[in-house]
Amino acid sequence: MVEAGQNALNGAQFNWLLDKRLEEKRMQFELENTALDNHLCFALYVTSRAVQRLYNPMLKELGLTYPQYLVLVSLYDQSPMTVNEIGRLLDLESGTLTPLLKRMEGQGFLSRTRMQDDERVVQVNILPAGRDKREEAMTLPKMLTDQSGLSDDEWANLFTLTTKLFNNISE
Repeated sequence: MVEAGQNALNGAQFNWLLDKRLEEKRMQFELENTALDNHLCFALYVTSRAVQRLYNPMLKELGLTYPQYLVLVSLYDQSPMTVNEIGRLLDLESGTLTPLLKRMEGQGFLSRTRMQDDERVVQVNILPAGRDKREEAMTLPKMLTDQSGLSDDEWANLFTLTTKLFNNISE
């Protein structure tokens, strides 16, 4: 039998050793997870870029950019909307959104009207040409789901989890 204090660890020594090993494991975990491939933000970023690359050939044929497509989808679902509402929905700043909407107005896709009761508020309406353009792009989401290789359940889970993540980390 080993006498206390000889070769056996006492409680304080055991706790110190355990803390040290846990700290080493934590540091190892942090080092392993600093690689770019281990960052969820990177996986989400490159996936978003891949979706845009998938959509780009058809969008180019339609004469649309990806942000313009998103604006048309938004307005097709709910028109009119204010510039601020579109900005919140698409997570775009006014400085980015205003020139985009101005170009789309010039293309005849939408109209922008200042509200009479508050001229700071600009209301955006989809026009028939914008509605037609949106309808021409209706196959894009199906193209993505077909290319994804995900089952219906996996697709639903992915959508649910990414929406939950967005909501949890957003304001």
